[in-house]
Amino acid sequence: MKKKIGLLLAVSAMLISVVGCGNNNNKSSGSGDGGSAAEKDSYKIAVSQIVEHPSLDATREGFLAALKDAGIIEKENLTLDYNNAQGDQNNNNTIAQKIAGEKYDLVLAIATPTAQAIVQNVKDSPILFAAVTDPIDAKLIDNLDKPGGNISGASDTNPEAISKLMDFLAENVKDVKNVGIVLNQGEPNAVIMADYAEKALEKHGIKLVKASVTNTSEVKQAAESLVGRVDAIYITLDNTVVEAVSTIIQVANENDLPFFSSDRDSVEKGAFATVGFKYYDHGYQVGQMAVEVLKNGKKVGDMKVTVPEKLDLILNLKAAAEQGIEVTDAMKDQVNDKENNILE
Repeated sequence: MKKKIGLLLAVSAMLISVVGCGNNNNKSSGSGDGGSAAEKDSYKIAVSQIVEHPSLDATREGFLAALKDAGIIEKENLTLDYNNAQGDQNNNNTIAQKIAGEKYDLVLAIATPTAQAIVQNVKDSPILFAAVTDPIDAKLIDNLDKPGGNISGASDTNPEAISKLMDFLAENVKDVKNVGIVLNQGEPNAVIMADYAEKALEKHGIKLVKASVTNTSEVKQAAESLVGRVDAIYITLDNTVVEAVSTIIQVANENDLPFFSSDRDSVEKGAFATVGFKYYDHGYQVGQMAVEVLKNGKKVGDMKVTVPEKLDLILNLKAAAEQGIEVTDAMKDQVNDKENNILE
């Protein structure tokens, strides 16, 4: 009888051991392709951002909000490693190398130069990018629908937005012949958008006049160099330029030059108009992609790259008054969401 009891206890111990091992296997640490077997108790995410300015900051905030809504909360079950290169490419590369040397459940790269550095260095963690104009031209991926490897994300540029904005400019700036652009030719995303704008303006017989800069400190002087030569000013999602957008607003206001931007945040600061979206929403969209990777085991390389879809004309009426623009009812009628996108 004692032998039978001893045998039953041994079998029971073995079964408990097997069940215990099975439960431990459900908590996967994830893999470089973005897949994971099951939800984890905690997460570690690295964020790299090229520079601080409202659009990129809003992107990060939206990303974190999406994670929070899915129960991934900083200082509770999320360890966040936030890095800012302060607009310096050497810092950018150093940050990417540092991130590559550690293990993360996911890496978020905000802006094109950041994403390029991260992709070149990080091979073992899933990567999502945001605020990237053209991920194919930037050589981040070669297929928007199925990027493959350990990367995907969201582009912040829909060429249709640039075309619509240039059409609006051509139709509503009186006697416009030349449009000035302050541009860092070293930023591929800015150059691509400038090319889109140039082609759109050519259809109206309008010339794009470029004032080049290499760093933020040159932006005001470049804007001033356009005075007397152009009838309006336009800027792209150029990180170098947007960081100093307040200086362009000052030049535009002092010289009655209509100022058009490619982002809502610059319009909220004092540019007259854009066709765009909220960068917070853009970041939130990328955050939802992150949740799919972290909690649902989605392979990041299988996720389609998205572009902004909720485009609308955004007008700043106070800026219009500062820049000598008469805002007509016909202009306002082109705004779909008048309550949120006509700024008083």
